[in-house]
Amino acid sequence: MLEANPFWKEKKLEEFTKEEWESVCDGCGKCCLFRLEGEEGQYYTTNVICKLFEESTCQCTDYLNRQKIVPTCLVLDPKLIQTLDWMPITCAYRLLAEGKDLPWWHHLVSGNRDTIHQIGVSVRGKIEHEKNIDLDDLEDHVVDWFDQPWMVD
Repeated sequence: MLEANPFWKEKKLEEFTKEEWESVCDGCGKCCLFRLEGEEGQYYTTNVICKLFEESTCQCTDYLNRQKIVPTCLVLDPKLIQTLDWMPITCAYRLLAEGKDLPWWHHLVSGNRDTIHQIGVSVRGKIEHEKNIDLDDLEDHVVDWFDQPWMVD
């Protein structure tokens, strides 16, 4: 008997259960990085991360209340992900919204939540917390490691 395709190959994002939706997050932490918007609408990603981010786990320390504590925090849903062109090319939600599959290092494929950290796709070891820097100097923290094509090949 053949094994059924995984839910992300069988369903549209809008059809995911809450548990399925949450399980798709790869835990990279890139969506929690501060960005600067240029004059012509382009975005520049920094290595500065939200005060609620815990680097050792690559998770929010107060996920349920994050939007109350950080009003600019976005709560992703299937509609919103379609509009966020600044989301990393490695973002599982973005990949699925674009009709692509999850990469080999994604925990739902590899079976290991640490794979993303082991191969360097996550922000672990690359960030500074917002509380530790002068936010007036945010432009000094722009990085070029944010999106590398090899990460989704």
